[in-house]
Amino acid sequence: MTLRTRLLIVVGAAVLLAVAATGYTLRAAARHPAHTGAGARIVLGTPGQIVFRDMRMGPGKDHLAAVASASPGAPRADSGLVCARFHAAAGTGLCLRNRPGLTPSYEAVVVDAALREHRSYDGAGIPSRTRVSPSGRMAAWTVFVSGDSYGGTNFSTRTSILDTRTGHLVPSLEQYRVIKDGAPYRSADINFWGVTFADDQHFYATLATRGKTWLVAGDTAKRQVRTLHQNVECPSLSPDGTRVAYKKRVRSAAGGNPWRLTVLDLRTMRETPLAETRSVDDQAVWVDGGQVAYSLPGDYGSDLWTVPADGSGTPHRLMTAALNPVF
Repeated sequence: MTLRTRLLIVVGAAVLLAVAATGYTLRAAARHPAHTGAGARIVLGTPGQIVFRDMRMGPGKDHLAAVASASPGAPRADSGLVCARFHAAAGTGLCLRNRPGLTPSYEAVVVDAALREHRSYDGAGIPSRTRVSPSGRMAAWTVFVSGDSYGGTNFSTRTSILDTRTGHLVPSLEQYRVIKDGAPYRSADINFWGVTFADDQHFYATLATRGKTWLVAGDTAKRQVRTLHQNVECPSLSPDGTRVAYKKRVRSAAGGNPWRLTVLDLRTMRETPLAETRSVDDQAVWVDGGQVAYSLPGDYGSDLWTVPADGSGTPHRLMTAALNPVF
């Protein structure tokens, strides 16, 4: 083979690679709409809007973004605010963001409707869950202080509750009294995670102890939680306060696919498995009274899906490369 022939082969291969890369980029752009540019004006609580964490690779990754709920595939408005976890209600937002350092640490930032920062709190751990009460006054967050997954048993969490109006912070729910099966309960292995608020005083969360999990009802005035139902993780209260969507553990993590998305009727304690049969490791969000949204792994970390809350229907992919939606 002559030198000229070898050069022609090399050049031809380079051209083919360039064409393939261009085609992939165009297909990816078609699947994932472009940003409108960092610093776009986003107002929390705007009707007909979804605010979420953008998971696409690029300069806007982890920024809060927004789209019209009627057009979830439209170009995304990029706020420029970086969050590892986010939730909002009534014009108040809670943004957890990672802090650089040799050990995992975070900053919990309270923002107003225009995403202006008002309060911040530093802590150790890896951000996991966030929730804001319906009035916007109370905020809660969970971090991993050891481990980084709910899949096994070798992890420890810390859940904090903040009154955003007064600045009063409960650093750990482990300070609360536990009533289990009607009697006071103490154990060194107690973990809490996944707060969801009914109002500014009452909430639900997961309590884990001795290898089991419980749905607990909490009271910030009494500084107390009481167990309600076993095998509930990452609860999310429905808009009317009558049902909880949650992860139910249906098999061990070693067997794969450990959770089934389920809804619990708080009046009857009747469980309804939802039509999503894939394992969901997320704290679901109620879109409205009839459907819930949740994340599943996607090409860019996470996609958002919805499914009816009554066990009917089929899952529907709402958005690609998105997490922590606020409707």
